[in-house]
Amino acid sequence: MTSFTRKTELIISERRRDLANVLAWTARSSVWSPPTDVYETEEAYVVRVEVAGMRNAEFEIMLENGILHITGVRPDVAERRAYHQMEIRFGRFSTSIGLPETIQVEAARAEYDDGFLTVILPKHKPIMVEIKK
Repeated sequence: MTSFTRKTELIISERRRDLANVLAWTARSSVWSPPTDVYETEEAYVVRVEVAGMRNAEFEIMLENGILHITGVRPDVAERRAYHQMEIRFGRFSTSIGLPETIQVEAARAEYDDGFLTVILPKHKPIMVEIKK
């Protein structure tokens, strides 16, 4: 026989705390984070950020202490509107991704196409040393 335990007070308390944290963060920060994928191929680590409506010059990409920082500002059209639904974010955005130290920074490249910024970070190739007997 299955037994059920009531923990509604604990669950409600946790939900209130989670909601308070989200509301407090939203009130303090106007910086948003776009959807970001990070994946690995045999040759490189790839970071793909979905942020439509931008130009190449509007992105800042920086690698510092093993962390890739991508920032920018997506401009909004300055016109008066009465929104019925608003889900598209505008203004300053930022995303940061921790990377392994095995990348070739000098060979890294970025491409922006069809609303996606793709940063390709080639892996270091291991140096093969032949040991003679």
